Amino acid sequence: MTGQRRIIAQVLSEADDHPAVEEVHRRVAERDPRISLSTVYRTVRLLEDEGIVERRDFGDGRARYEPGDHEHHDHLIDVTTGEVIEFTNEDIERLQERVAAELGFRLTGHRLELFGKPLKPRKAKDET
Repeated sequence: MTGQRRIIAQVLSEADDHPAVEEVHRRVAERDPRISLSTVYRTVRLLEDEGIVERRDFGDGRARYEPGDHEHHDHLIDVTTGEVIEFTNEDIERLQERVAAELGFRLTGHRLELFGKPLKPRKAKDET
């Protein structure tokens, strides 16, 4: 792995959000301004092909990425701010298994992305 690819992979592994390629490039450029946006695109695609990162589409027209080696979780996307909230819920997991079984399937994987608006104002991440 080249030094540039290593920096890109490190930025992605350190992300606690779901950055788009442009945001990955901005973060990478803080470490090495010589890394081009096209290098970031190619590297992210390579990392995705290898299963190191996973592509997500949260309805904002941009592919976003997260590490591929994470524990299973689902996503709730705040459509007013774009904030992505990761969660797990055993009731949902059991329901999905039951629905698949009722339809004659055994689940091998799934993705759940919920989209919504807060019922009341939420505190910013920094304020919690």
